[in-house]
Formats: sequence, structure tokens, C-alpha cells
Amino acid sequence: MPIRILVTGGTFDKEYDELTGSLFFKDTHIGEMLQLGRSRIDVTIRTVMMIDSLEMTHADRGLIVQNCLQCAEDRIVITHGTDTMTDTAAKIAGAVSGKTIVLTGAMIPYAFGSSDGLFNLGSALSFVQVLPAGVYIAMNGKSFEWNRVRKNRPLGQFEEVSDIA
Repeated sequence: MPIRILVTGGTFDKEYDELTGSLFFKDTHIGEMLQLGRSRIDVTIRTVMMIDSLEMTHADRGLIVQNCLQCAEDRIVITHGTDTMTDTAAKIAGAVSGKTIVLTGAMIPYAFGSSDGLFNLGSALSFVQVLPAGVYIAMNGKSFEWNRVRKNRPLGQFEEVSDIA
């Protein structure tokens, strides 16, 4: 069961510039993370974009949808910034059917060494193999249907809610 991983940026892949104190994008860490986790899953990684999800446009989300529609795999994991992950999930759900798509992200950049990203990526890869066709968000060891989740910013976690779509 091959899996496509689509990289879009977000905190997952941010780097820290020690001189300026700013966060920026360079390259994705996904390959390194899969190696560190000793993953034996058949994956193809495609970097679609490397941006903060707060800067993501309607056109950017359209490009993500296009990638989901065009890839041969019917199991897709998308790394994404957590702030607008549910917006992108809604756009995908409205356009893509017959595929299992799991969006995941991180609250702390992988490069910091104390990130939740490695765990979230592993969880997303597990969920995408067992969930039925649909769009989901995987964070903190839990999977959520795309329209039954929100980011609780004060608590720094995702939580299930009644239907919000």
C-alpha cells in the first residue's frame, strides 16, 4: 500500500536562525524523520510548497487539492501548519473522494529536537493505512474527522467538536 506524503511547510519544517531569532524554511525534514523512525513504509515524498499556513492562499489550497487528485496513491499524508489545517482539510473534502487523506503538523519545529512532529508523522502514517476513505486530521496520537475538530490555541492541542462544517 504505497503512501504519498505531500509537504506544505508549517511549523513542522521551520528552521531557527540563531543570529536573528527568526524562523524560516529551508528543506523538509520528512526523509530524515522517516529514517530516524526506522519507517519501512513505501512512501513517495513531494514538496508542494514550504510556507506558514497563515500565509496560505486560496490558490495554494487549490494546488494541494490538485496534488491530491493527480497522485496515483489513494492514501495521502499532508504535512501542514496547524493554524489553518482545518481550512485546507475542508477544501480537500469538498473536492476529493475515494482517497484516505490525513493532515498532520507540529506545534514545535522538528529542528528544535523536542518537537511533537515525529510522533504526529508516525501517527498520521498509521492512521492513513487503516482509516476508510475521507479527510482526517492527526495530532497528538488522535485522529479526527476534518469537520469535527478545531485547534484549541490556549491549550495548544486539537480537540473534537460537534459538526462545525
